Amino acid sequence: MKHLMSCLKGYRKEAVLAPLFKLLEASLELIVPLVVAAIVDTGIAAGDKSYIIKMCLVLVGFGLVGLAFSLTAQYFAARAAVGASSALRERLFCKLQSFSFAQIDEMGTSTMITRMTSDVNQVQTGVNMTLRLFLRSPFIVFGAMIMAFVVDVKAALVFVAIIPLLSVAVFAVMAACIPLFRKVQERLDKVFLSTRENLAGVRVVRAFCKEKSETAEFDVRNGNLRGAQKKAGLIAALTNPLTYVLVNLAVIALVYVGALRVDGGALGQGDVIALYGYLSQILVELIKLANLIVTITKAVSCQKRIGKVLEEAGEPSVLCACANGEQSEDLIRFRNVSFAYAGGGENALTGIDFSVKRGETVGIIGGTGSGKSTLVHLIPRFYAATEGEVLLEGKDVKGIPATELRERVGIVLQKAVLFKGTIRSNLLWGNGNATEEELLSAVKKAQALDVVEAKGGLDAEIAQDGKNLSGGQRQRLTIARALVRKPDILILDDSSSALDYATDAKLRASLRETGSTVFLVSQRTASICHADKIIVLDDGKPAGTGTHEQLLATCGVYREIYQSQFKGEEA
Repeated sequence: MKHLMSCLKGYRKEAVLAPLFKLLEASLELIVPLVVAAIVDTGIAAGDKSYIIKMCLVLVGFGLVGLAFSLTAQYFAARAAVGASSALRERLFCKLQSFSFAQIDEMGTSTMITRMTSDVNQVQTGVNMTLRLFLRSPFIVFGAMIMAFVVDVKAALVFVAIIPLLSVAVFAVMAACIPLFRKVQERLDKVFLSTRENLAGVRVVRAFCKEKSETAEFDVRNGNLRGAQKKAGLIAALTNPLTYVLVNLAVIALVYVGALRVDGGALGQGDVIALYGYLSQILVELIKLANLIVTITKAVSCQKRIGKVLEEAGEPSVLCACANGEQSEDLIRFRNVSFAYAGGGENALTGIDFSVKRGETVGIIGGTGSGKSTLVHLIPRFYAATEGEVLLEGKDVKGIPATELRERVGIVLQKAVLFKGTIRSNLLWGNGNATEEELLSAVKKAQALDVVEAKGGLDAEIAQDGKNLSGGQRQRLTIARALVRKPDILILDDSSSALDYATDAKLRASLRETGSTVFLVSQRTASICHADKIIVLDDGKPAGTGTHEQLLATCGVYREIYQSQFKGEEA
């Protein structure tokens, strides 16, 4: 709860005023049965119409003032709840931004979306309802019992007997519901995951005619969610019947005792009506309190899930205090590096050892799943090597602050990701201070000038995920975005796969003029054959290192890849 409470600190005034105005409204409500009793015992009994009208006007006045108090309380409660949930959502988003790739992989995207949406909304509802009812309902329950003693002590003993029973019933239901609502949220995560995967991969689902099987799988997950919700709802639904049964038994007892007291002359008829009014108030408020407890239970369960995320350490800026290292001619050095994904079993990379000088172009090739992308992700420390060292200018990247390290690296990932906005806004991700000339220069180097011109210039609109662009257009614009940064190290992770050979060749030629050290990950030998150095991976292990000609002569894996792509050519 500490995270939620810290988010509420900025709304102390609202958090105090909301329940205060609710208590003022409740105070007026407690007086109403006494006014009704006075109308019956004084006005109606004496036939005094003016008194009856006067008391009715008093009730109307109470109603109007109570309405004003209630609206004011709800305004402050909503303001505090919305403000706190907004701060909590912002804090959660900032925390998610700080996670390493490994943490994001482990947690799962659908789970994080659930935390940001459903869980935060549930917490918001819980805060709103708590500020409005948490003090008001107990205040009316105990206030009504006290007022009952003011009316008649013996009749009020019915209240003393029923309130503990009602409290036990309500809190027993609450205790049973808490773990069930937690299970509901966990199953909701799985429904979100299924939905997200199908929306993201809708073309694949249609292409393989998997609509029925995906629908069946979704039905299973949705059925599990429905079952958990039914179980939790069934127990939560016991609250109202239990409270109604107990209160109605109390009403029977009250009417019986009240009738005896009226016959004995100890009570007036209006007093019995007032006592019944107080009992009705208790019933209504206990039902509200029971529903509030269910809401709070859900909110607490969701807040704990959010708290788990917020209490994660996130990716530290520096993983370890490393020595400055010796001066080296090499810009990048992999020194006997191995890496394994968390929970991934065997190493994804083993025994990687090579060096790269400033300005060199390095090609990385290998079969599917050979560890090509994993290798280049170790350079900006998206993942940290589990063994060995990745050195930048002689210093272990684990000892370089993450921001400082990544500002020197421009990376284009396998999936070309563009954001909704304009071409300009996407390119400025590379350098927010870039001039028009710098943006156009990067576009030209990325062979994307024709794309920009065809779309109407740098201020042309980009749809979400770049849906209004072809695969090749997206790839070229993401390469341009990386080039705007003018990075020391440029990593192209199979980012030209959608380009034709002529455009790919022009792109490689222009990259040589940038002065950056370039890492080219590709499945095509044609894309990397002119690299200064080529690293061949086979099942995560180095199979060969050298130039195109050297590898054709000495590396069987590389020769096999080359010959499969250029049949009929001499190796």
